[in-house]
Amino acid sequence: MLVISCIKQVPDTTQVKIDPVTNTLVREGIPFIINPYDTHALEESLNLKDRFGLRAVALSMGPPNTEATLRKAAALGVDEAILLSDRAFGGADTLATSKVLSAAIERLNDQEEVGIVFCGKQTIDGDTAQVGPGIATRLGFTQLTLVDRIESLDLVKKKIRVRRKLEGRHEIVEAPLPVMITVVRELNRPRYPTVPMRLMAQETEVKVWDNTILKLDATTVGLKGSPTWVSKIFSPERDQGEIIGDGINDPVGTANLLIDKMVDKDMLAI
Repeated sequence: MLVISCIKQVPDTTQVKIDPVTNTLVREGIPFIINPYDTHALEESLNLKDRFGLRAVALSMGPPNTEATLRKAAALGVDEAILLSDRAFGGADTLATSKVLSAAIERLNDQEEVGIVFCGKQTIDGDTAQVGPGIATRLGFTQLTLVDRIESLDLVKKKIRVRRKLEGRHEIVEAPLPVMITVVRELNRPRYPTVPMRLMAQETEVKVWDNTILKLDATTVGLKGSPTWVSKIFSPERDQGEIIGDGINDPVGTANLLIDKMVDKDMLAI
């Protein structure tokens, strides 16, 4: 049985550049990392591989340089790394992205049964939290979001029990496999690759699947298949900071000044 982690390469800087014509991210010259939430999805797939002998696959959609991100996943211990890369996939919104990822998961499922798909709860460059649920909807998988603990996994009965982190409470849910799970940071602590694994990852084959393999209608993926797009992007203006009172010599008076200002701005209830 396969456990798949969908990971995304995201910019590791706030100094991002946007193409003025397409309003999409300009990737050249910008350092990239694995989306932080996705590192926890990847780690949990490896935990299940270690505990239950599942085969772990890392899946990512992006430009050719995303291969470096997938090699990091290989250095951590995934059995297979697959890059979905084609100019036709470029500029995709969450709807088009979930379509490409779903098609790849279906192809993998034709080769070996897919039991669990992990995604981070959201990405730091988009913050939509839509791709994971989009995959679940397209594939007809049970959808378990905001998971912070895997309570149990029964491969014989094909059932999983998880704990979901909700506002002010937790929820225990049991569901049949296959499932799509989005995870939060509290789920685990990602491991670090060993030096031998890093060296081995440099020789690991990262498979590249383009649209000649997935055979998707080019008008339904990438920028052409994205019904949503960014119409305008700008950096928010920030008000100039203000120093209030003398916190060293008059901490009480300074605290009172701060409270008065917060009350004036209706930031405190009195």
